[in-house]
Amino acid sequence: GSRMSENLLVELLTEELPPKSLKRLGEAFGHGVQDGLVRAQLKIRDPHGTRIFATPRRLAVLILDVLPKSLDRVESRKLMPSKVAFDPAGKPTTALSKRLEKEGASEHLLERKTEGNIEYVFLNQTLAGITLAAGLQIALNEAIAKLPIPKVMSYQLADGATTVHFVRPAHGLVALHGADIVPVSVLGLTAGRITHGHRFQGVKDISIATADAYEEALAAHGGVIASFDERCEEVKKQLVTRASELGLRFSDGAPLPLTEELAGTFGALVDEVTALVERPSVYAGEFDAEFLMVPAECLVLTMRTNQKYFPLYDDNRKLANKFLIVSNMRLDDPANIIEGNQRVVRPRLADARFFFETDKKTRLEERVPLLAKVTYHHKLGNQLERTERVQLLAGRIARALGGDPAPTERAAWLAKADLLTGMVGEFPELQGTMGRYYALADDEDARVADAIQQHYRPRFSGDALPENDIAVALALADKLESLAGMFGIGQQPTGDKDPFALRRHALGVIRILTEKELAISVHDLVTDAFASFPPKMLGDARADLQIFLLDRLRGYLREGDYTANEIESVLCMAPTRLDQVPRQLAAVRAFTALPEAAALAAANKRVANILKQAQAKGESFAQAEADKLEEPAERELFHAIESAVKHAMPLLKEGDYTGYLKTFAMLNTPVNAFFDSVMVMADDASLRRNRLALLSDLRLGMNRVADISKLAA
Repeated sequence: GSRMSENLLVELLTEELPPKSLKRLGEAFGHGVQDGLVRAQLKIRDPHGTRIFATPRRLAVLILDVLPKSLDRVESRKLMPSKVAFDPAGKPTTALSKRLEKEGASEHLLERKTEGNIEYVFLNQTLAGITLAAGLQIALNEAIAKLPIPKVMSYQLADGATTVHFVRPAHGLVALHGADIVPVSVLGLTAGRITHGHRFQGVKDISIATADAYEEALAAHGGVIASFDERCEEVKKQLVTRASELGLRFSDGAPLPLTEELAGTFGALVDEVTALVERPSVYAGEFDAEFLMVPAECLVLTMRTNQKYFPLYDDNRKLANKFLIVSNMRLDDPANIIEGNQRVVRPRLADARFFFETDKKTRLEERVPLLAKVTYHHKLGNQLERTERVQLLAGRIARALGGDPAPTERAAWLAKADLLTGMVGEFPELQGTMGRYYALADDEDARVADAIQQHYRPRFSGDALPENDIAVALALADKLESLAGMFGIGQQPTGDKDPFALRRHALGVIRILTEKELAISVHDLVTDAFASFPPKMLGDARADLQIFLLDRLRGYLREGDYTANEIESVLCMAPTRLDQVPRQLAAVRAFTALPEAAALAAANKRVANILKQAQAKGESFAQAEADKLEEPAERELFHAIESAVKHAMPLLKEGDYTGYLKTFAMLNTPVNAFFDSVMVMADDASLRRNRLALLSDLRLGMNRVADISKLAA
């Protein structure tokens, strides 16, 4: 080959790779090889310098502009100070001679350079560049060692003696620099130029002429789309085309463009089928319409999870008895493929129907006592005991919210019974969903049935909240019982470990209280949650749980656009009515916009510091008394506070927090005048106490909505 840079292709051929990690494996392999070549200085780093390929049976990468050998480079190393290296006559000392001998270098490679005020002796040596074969060998070994492999397999090579460890057995290695084979070997394979086409629809052995010819040769002779991303686009295109030919949709929600529907509902499934095929073809199959009497969620889950099919819906958002199959075979007459898939899916759908029919023969309420056989947590008893606690708590919450406790307690009683059904045993993701269907089949109140499904909400960030009052009370009870129980036995989340999803439960409680604007105190909720457990079962972790909830509230508010100081000014008051917090924050925001805000916040902070120091010295002060005021400025301030509080308190009662805070803008002038002319820490004890009391009144008056001192820069 010439001494010029050429494009480099490396391909590893394997048995079928695990589909869920194929995309990650492909990227890790491609970037890993490129990084190794960059480190060996055989390639200049360049974000567009690689093209990554990944199919079920190969990981490959094309890297542009790779050198056949890295450049020689001169390395200059500091040996010792000149006065150590040479004697006064300028002859080399023993120290220098020994060092040169050790380096295998001669005196003419030395150079004297001054650093700071000291002259040193440097040794300049030329290091030969590394060949591509040597550099690629290291890069390949490292890239393969670092692959994010979920589970390593061990297998024997053809020689029957060597054992190799890799994600799946590897059968071939291609390494081409331009037109030349690069002599590397890995996993017991030696590099060549032979790749393999599609297992059934391509030429088995394809000889690749040059690195650049790889992708096209595989497409033309091998029937393989080598790029994961291009295959993914092809899958999407065909799915959308087929669905629109059938006049059907991918989602049961409001109609979106088909491509968006596909991304939303089936994004992960598209990636998974892309990882299962080398030559995607989409065909439509159908099943007997009689299966549509089974809840759509069960059929959809069966089709998606077990068969990798794409279920379809009609314009009325009802599941259709048609589905799309992504096949690895492109046939003019796909009848056999379609029939084969229809034959396979039928028994799965029949199983779902069997579970549904059988489950309905037993009423949910008859299953509840059997929850006693299901352990919840060895320190917190079984699922029936947990159900009783949640029922008690849900009833209390319903009363506190002015709702009807009877249906709420009924929903709580039935909420976990579907865990014992055949369908939920098969598909745990359907808990709640099946409970709703079975409750309706049992003629329970529709609101009770909805609450059984919705009490798990919100299940993830951005999920919908429970809708009706019964579901809201039950969702709060379910989450708070989990939190109180786990905190009470010392199972708080630590670091990033949160095995019981307590952060998610806490955030759920916060979202429900604030976004549903529920007039209920968090303090009372936590107290009730702990009170629903038998005495002595839990340690008293109520304060810890409240701090934990406030911390989650902090995180939740940061996602709004409030500053840390604004949030702190409200949360340092340890609010218990979370529904008011957004209004308190809005008031703080409006207050900050006033021209007097900065001065008042600074004064407030100064007051806080004075009071803190006074308390530390053991000063005690009650309320300020008018007849003990001497200076005009303090009398002025006293009356201004009185007048501001008189105006502000009715606003506070009406919940007009913004109006409340704005009223205190009138204090700016008297506060400044007070600090300019009054000595707070006077020698006379009663005068001093009265002045501290005046400042304490000022602070109490202003800070009923938020602690304004926290807004001071």
